[in-house]
Amino acid sequence: MTGQFPAAAPKRPIRVLIVDDQAIVRKGICALLAEVAGIEVVGEASNGLEAVARVQALDPDVTVMDLAMQVMDGIEAIRQITARQPKARILVLTSFTGDDKVFPAIKAGALGYLLKDSEPADLIRAIGQVSRGDASLHPSIATQVLRELRRPAHNTRPPDALTPREVEVLRLVATGLSNRAIAARLITSEATIKTHVSSILSKLQLANRVQATLYFLQEGVDSLEDRPETSG
Repeated sequence: MTGQFPAAAPKRPIRVLIVDDQAIVRKGICALLAEVAGIEVVGEASNGLEAVARVQALDPDVTVMDLAMQVMDGIEAIRQITARQPKARILVLTSFTGDDKVFPAIKAGALGYLLKDSEPADLIRAIGQVSRGDASLHPSIATQVLRELRRPAHNTRPPDALTPREVEVLRLVATGLSNRAIAARLITSEATIKTHVSSILSKLQLANRVQATLYFLQEGVDSLEDRPETSG
């Protein structure tokens, strides 16, 4: 025996579906992503109805979704896609920044929200983040979330279903920290935090971390003020 290890299998590219009612936008995104190693565009759709069918047929890793489209808009498409495929990962790419678009899209199941005036590098980065199951918000959208965080809570009691540690993890998820950062903050392993996050989403019947953040904002589960952290 030579003691050599077998070569690692090549990493599969991130498979992306582009949904936008403007052909020039779709083609521009496709041309951009065609130059990026590790990303493969597997299809296009020109409206939400087509998007629902294409996601079902192609099972992309990330769907880049416009919101304002004929036949079926992006928010309804997100609702239908996530209802059929709860693990679908959707990145909104739009010009709309109003609360009437941002929060309904996130509630529907979008994991990322990016604006069309973003730099190409921002889109590529967001696709990578969403493909890993991480939230990705444009800075101005993140500012809106922070604004909501500063509003008085409607209900300061934590849900009975969550343990004290899960409430603490939910609080940190809502501030935008990754599992690794939360683990460092709470002096525990990343695997433990991942387990806590999965339990939180399951107990609250939420699809992803962004929805967990919205739950935090709406229910006032906790205060963002520092408090003694429990061990474990």
